[in-house]
Amino acid sequence: MKAIVKSKPERGLWMEDVPMPKVGHNDVLIKIRKAAVCGTDLHIYKWDQWAQNTIQTPVIIGHEYMGEVVEVGSEVDRVKVGERVTVEGHIACGFCRNCRRGRQHICDHTLGIGVQRDGGFAEYISVPAKNVLKVDQRIPDEIMAVMDPLGNATHTALSFPLLGEDVLITGIGGPIGAMATAVCRFAGARYIVGSDLSKFRRDLARKMGATKVIDPMNDSIKEAMKRLGMVGGFDIGLECSGSPIAFNDMVESMYNGGKISLLGLLPKETTINWSKLIFKGLTLKGIYGREMYETWYHMEMMLITGLDITPVITHRMKADDFQKAFDIMEEGNCGKIILDWE
Repeated sequence: MKAIVKSKPERGLWMEDVPMPKVGHNDVLIKIRKAAVCGTDLHIYKWDQWAQNTIQTPVIIGHEYMGEVVEVGSEVDRVKVGERVTVEGHIACGFCRNCRRGRQHICDHTLGIGVQRDGGFAEYISVPAKNVLKVDQRIPDEIMAVMDPLGNATHTALSFPLLGEDVLITGIGGPIGAMATAVCRFAGARYIVGSDLSKFRRDLARKMGATKVIDPMNDSIKEAMKRLGMVGGFDIGLECSGSPIAFNDMVESMYNGGKISLLGLLPKETTINWSKLIFKGLTLKGIYGREMYETWYHMEMMLITGLDITPVITHRMKADDFQKAFDIMEEGNCGKIILDWE
């Protein structure tokens, strides 16, 4: 079969002919229809420090995808051939303390599909049946292909109550920030204010329902608050940028007792104004992946009752044109890019 492979420890990815994956007793073989390019895939493509410390080559990458079940292992009875499915990308052990208390997303022994084991940028993938998800037929293939990052956005946004609250999102125009904006709007937030350096992505955030989006190089959060008549600060913060400057601006702009979801990966050398955190009584929550599987339930229910994230998909192309997709990703003028494997 054809697959996009990180075959060498250097910048780049390569389309190769590779053996078909084996299907174990508890596995499911999926024929891929649609896949989506993620920021993690871009890190692997660029072979940055994180990728060098994490990836063992060769490996098929890709963890955002959907397709059709074409074969099931002998012990599989919950998934049937012919079903349209997507996949939770973190394989949890099921036995550690966190798994047994319902926190599979922070399992002690997690394996990431497309990171620690072969992923979905291929014609076929074999995955454990327990990770396979059937969703409502009303959800289109393209949206199914981006339910993994939508899950990150949903986990980030719904970690704290949103009804009537004022929300600040840093990195609002990136795909997860943009989808989190739509979730906040759907869940009843009052004002959704965000910052992003990219004009393309600021425009995308507005399409996704942001009240006000600023360029932090030319405008300030305080000025945006003033224009909206806000006086107390933000109740909820969603940090999706990974920028130390943006994070400290968020801390400065929070209302006393505010709550912050931290999705962006801040550099190790980030300094924080701890006195502000303490005297404001702020709560910080680290966000990793999706809460398995409550987040999947929430996003499926939102999608079938009116949540619209279609504007976040900005480019579509054949899988053979993956190099063009990564060039666009590197430029940054995009939302989600769909690769068609059909």
